[in-house]
Amino acid sequence: MNHVELTAGIAELSPLRYTPAGIPVANFVLEHESEMVEAGTKRQVKLTVKAVAFGVLAEQSSRLSLGQAFRFTGFLVNARASKSVVFHIQAFDQVLNPI
Repeated sequence: MNHVELTAGIAELSPLRYTPAGIPVANFVLEHESEMVEAGTKRQVKLTVKAVAFGVLAEQSSRLSLGQAFRFTGFLVNARASKSVVFHIQAFDQVLNPI
């Protein structure tokens, strides 16, 4: 299953654009920082990931604040003509008390 949940801040948010079919699109850069336990050892985790939202979510993204924490859910795909990964956002909720 390809399902991702990520609490992250919005580092960059592009202006709303439209596909040739007229579907709204918003491109994001998300940043996450936390402490995880791996193999019994605490580890600082920092992550920057490109993300995209389509349709109503893209339209709603214009009201989001940079740096504010949100819980994003969606799935991962390879970017076109690249081996990098893009997080396709299917939902997001504001995080009131981020860890």
